[in-house]
Amino acid sequence: MALLDDVKLALRISSSAFNSEISDLIAAAKADLKLSGVAAEKVEDEMDPLIKRAVITYVKAHFGYDNPEAERFAKSYDLLKAHLTLSQEYTQAPAVSDGAT
Repeated sequence: MALLDDVKLALRISSSAFNSEISDLIAAAKADLKLSGVAAEKVEDEMDPLIKRAVITYVKAHFGYDNPEAERFAKSYDLLKAHLTLSQEYTQAPAVSDGAT
């Protein structure tokens, strides 16, 4: 399942009417993670459960105008982002082997 579909499912949306807005928010979440220091390779791994959760939480915080839970989701996203940026697994680029031993 594509990330867009996962996010729409989390938002309880089945229509494609909001695909453009949701796609923009997904891109914004990824850009924010990269700006915060999460490795681009990790951010683009849409199968990583923590990256997926961060993106979904970001979108839930920013989607729509009348969301009474927006502040709670924003705080949750900020905490998850902080944990990701503190983890070497998420901030270091994968080691490249030069073949020398």
